[in-house]
Amino acid sequence: MKLLRVFSLAVLFAVSLGAQTANSKPDPPASTVQMLLPSHGSTLLGIFYLAAGAGPHPTAIILHGFPGFEQNLDIAQALRADGWNALAMHYRGSWGVKGDFSFQHAAEDADAEVRFLLDPANAQKYHVDPRHIILIGHSMGGFMAASAAAHNPQIVGAVLISAWNLGRVYDSRRHPKLPTIEKEGRSLENDGNLLPLAGTNGEALARELRDHQHDLDFDNLAPAIASRPVFIITANEGLAPADHALAEALRKAGDTHVTERHWDTDHSYSDKRAELIQAILNWTQSDLR
Repeated sequence: MKLLRVFSLAVLFAVSLGAQTANSKPDPPASTVQMLLPSHGSTLLGIFYLAAGAGPHPTAIILHGFPGFEQNLDIAQALRADGWNALAMHYRGSWGVKGDFSFQHAAEDADAEVRFLLDPANAQKYHVDPRHIILIGHSMGGFMAASAAAHNPQIVGAVLISAWNLGRVYDSRRHPKLPTIEKEGRSLENDGNLLPLAGTNGEALARELRDHQHDLDFDNLAPAIASRPVFIITANEGLAPADHALAEALRKAGDTHVTERHWDTDHSYSDKRAELIQAILNWTQSDLR
């Protein structure tokens, strides 16, 4: 009789455990979602790398440069493997997204991406931790990351990779022989840069850089960014002095969490990709904690 009771209890336990297992949902695996994201009457196109597990997960927004041939999606994949979500979108007027491309539109789009992730419904849907959102921008995207960090205090940190200070193209203090609108326009059109862009031309973009120098100078954003960790990464293509100046402007504004790292490599970090990714992962594990 005693043996029968023990057997019955074992059966009841197994049935109960099976019912609990059947009713519980397994943690979702890592996934990749094609994204449509609204911004100022247009729909941005891109991709969202979602980390495994129910989350909520820290999330990075990856902002590509001008015009965006290099999208740094290897960084996004590495972040996902480390438990992060990573959102990578195209700006208005670029790579098939409807609308007109401009530097100011790109900055507005970066803000729209932040607002999208902070929306409670979207945060719940994509398992985003709204308290841990960072920005990672390369080249022109580095300016967009600085801009979005300045406009959105909820952002907890930013990584600027060879950031292009758009507002200093016509700075006589750093460029003794300033380019004309026509010359700068031709430079912007080099190497097929405008082929993925719509609603603009080299001269229009060059004029935007001249007419909006103050708004497009990331040194002026330093006071609004200060107090949050910023990782400034530079290479040998000529942007390092301007990026170091931003680091100094941040420190002057009271930011004690500025990290700088320089590599002897090209603008795309072609032979340093593994080291670049590891440096970013190390920064997320140290400076953001």
